[in-house]
Amino acid sequence: MKRKPTHPGVVLKEDILKPLGLSVTKAAEYLDISRKTLSAIINERQAVTSNIAMRIGLATKTSPQSWLNMQDKLNIWKEENKDYNIIPFPQDTEEIMEM
Repeated sequence: MKRKPTHPGVVLKEDILKPLGLSVTKAAEYLDISRKTLSAIINERQAVTSNIAMRIGLATKTSPQSWLNMQDKLNIWKEENKDYNIIPFPQDTEEIMEM
């Protein structure tokens, strides 16, 4: 099992907000989102959406895509660690006939 990817909210909190000395309230003002929303993101209770990624990207002068990529890696990791009862599609017509 691969290591769990870091939630983008943790990156935002540890690599940006803390070094800048920004409170959640002040950072939320800069991002024009509610304090509740930002708190949920940095505490890993809410995913980073494309809208939030755009806001973070503009505020930090980073790529919104990089924030979405972090979220996607985490989402895929979570899905890979679930049990699915999926039957693979047949690979050819003969296999379909056997069903």
